[in-house]
Amino acid sequence: MGGVEAFNSLPAGELSAVCAAPGWVAAMIAGRPYPSRQAIVAAADAALRDLGRPDVLAALSAHPRIGERAAGDSKEAAWSRREQSAAADADEATAEALIAANRAYEEKFGHVFLIFASGRSRAEILAAARERLGNDEAAERPIVADQLRRIALLRLERLLDELG
Repeated sequence: MGGVEAFNSLPAGELSAVCAAPGWVAAMIAGRPYPSRQAIVAAADAALRDLGRPDVLAALSAHPRIGERAAGDSKEAAWSRREQSAAADADEATAEALIAANRAYEEKFGHVFLIFASGRSRAEILAAARERLGNDEAAERPIVADQLRRIALLRLERLLDELG
């Protein structure tokens, strides 16, 4: 069975490892069967761009704090560890500053600080967190939604690669 065929028969639980937003999972299931990998990615991108605030918040609740190692042996935890691997190498002061920035961000916005971390150092992530702390809710919402979209699309590509 090829990757597209395998994707077309995946259970919802496996799709939620890509993005835990119920609306996204439902949209992807409703769009089946997809004729190609490109069609899957295009549908995923469109559905991610259409997520409402409740779906974004549901998806955020499945993400660990940046800089914290995701626990467990789930596909989502493994992907999270891989995405944050570059951020794992930092001096203690930077690591502590990132913890403080995470805490301040959560206090201000009510959810985890989400950033497309792949390929970014912990210092780069810290700088982005500090910059985004200056945003108000209206400015931050589209940034968070776009970061979520970018992470989900990367995870989708990984899933499709795994499926063959």
